[in-house]
Amino acid sequence: MTKMPSKNAKVLTIGGQETLPGQQYIIEIPVAPTYTHDNLSISLKVIRGKRPGPVMFVCAAIHGDEINGVEIIRRLLKDPLLERMRGTLIAIPIVNVYGFINHTRYLPDGRDLNRSFPGSSRGSLTGRIAQTFLNEVVAHCSHGIDLHTGARHRSNFPQIRANLADEATLAMTEAFGAPLAIDAKIRDGSLRQAAGDMGVPVLLYESCEALRFDETYIRAGVKGVLNVMRHLGMLRKSRARIKPPVISRSTSWLRAPESGILRVLVPLGAEVEKGQTIGFIADPLGVSEVDVVAENAGIVIGRTNLPLVYEGDALFHIAEIGGRTNWQVDEFHENYGPVEDELDPEDLSQAPIAG
Repeated sequence: MTKMPSKNAKVLTIGGQETLPGQQYIIEIPVAPTYTHDNLSISLKVIRGKRPGPVMFVCAAIHGDEINGVEIIRRLLKDPLLERMRGTLIAIPIVNVYGFINHTRYLPDGRDLNRSFPGSSRGSLTGRIAQTFLNEVVAHCSHGIDLHTGARHRSNFPQIRANLADEATLAMTEAFGAPLAIDAKIRDGSLRQAAGDMGVPVLLYESCEALRFDETYIRAGVKGVLNVMRHLGMLRKSRARIKPPVISRSTSWLRAPESGILRVLVPLGAEVEKGQTIGFIADPLGVSEVDVVAENAGIVIGRTNLPLVYEGDALFHIAEIGGRTNWQVDEFHENYGPVEDELDPEDLSQAPIAG
């Protein structure tokens, strides 16, 4: 059962530092030093509203090469709406500092942080960081948003992955305003699982590719976090109507039927039909050519960006949707894409953003 949103305690201690309502803090939480004894820490920004309310964390770069969320958090922290916020926002732009420094998904011990929760104080480096993050951040929170991207050479269309069977999580998902939501099973060792066991509902926002920024997807992420804060009562409600996401309860990867050079025929976010040719694979001499055919109807939520493929490589990630939907991918890009003569990409007021 999800616990009710907690209210601001007068004193909230994070990383050994006391924080008070109406104040902002930058807190460094030490993690294990490197083998050269260079000290590393996880940097947090804590913004406490003057009035009580929920305590929400927003984090990115649990996988160190997934940097789109780092920029989302940077822009979020500059938003003037936070000056009138209720409750507490804990922002952690870079959780996996080791991976971020080295442009890699994993930590030096080769483990995946998002498969290592709740961690252990006597475990490996990854397990120790997982436990530190739970104890120093998640344990103080009532809600959370975890920002991710696709892997290297794979792009994801903006989507929420969450346990939609939980009422609080479903309400946050609907408030976020992403075009699509996946009712994703909770993976063992994930932050979502560990936070859920503590009664903290967490959304996972997926967009873009590892080691890349995407302006449209960044804008959608910033707006989505603010929408969730409005839903929770941390920010003033907006009169704008948020379009509910299309829900998918099943996804599958379409794999290469043979090795060769891939030509992609559909963009991210495209709605495809079963039996539709969505790409083809040819040999360098142009002698043979094989169609890549969709095995199920649905929406392309992920795809490879590498044109050189081996037989069996994952090419397209398709979210299956039941029945007919009013899927309008062009509307999403119109709402969040930068305008032609825009000078400041951080000025969201210059583009017509729904919700």
